[in-house]
Amino acid sequence: MVIRRMVQDLNLNIKIVAGPTVREPDGLAMSSRNNYLTAEQRPSALTLYKSLVKAKKMLKDGVKDAEELIQTATQLITSYPETQIDYISICDPECLEAVQTIDKPVLMALAVNVGKTRLIDNMILNSN
Repeated sequence: MVIRRMVQDLNLNIKIVAGPTVREPDGLAMSSRNNYLTAEQRPSALTLYKSLVKAKKMLKDGVKDAEELIQTATQLITSYPETQIDYISICDPECLEAVQTIDKPVLMALAVNVGKTRLIDNMILNSN
């Protein structure tokens, strides 16, 4: 979204084509950084994806409070060893401004250090 906005603001003749996040069979977003994870750290790394899926389910079940989704994700991630949350954000997918109450599709984005490896992931959440 940052690059898309920059292209728009600078009136560049560039077309941005977004694609879905490519995931490994267990759900972890594919990244060369995954090679730095030990076998023991892999379950901790999977908490990023598990948190996104849990938030999606909670929203479908009627939870509209962004802070409640963030707190649930925080509890899940920190319940695993070697995790340190950099950020968890729920925001408008167009302008990236934080959202308090979810009444339209939102972007949930997170960055978590697992050991010395910084992992990022995100997902569009909507109640449909």
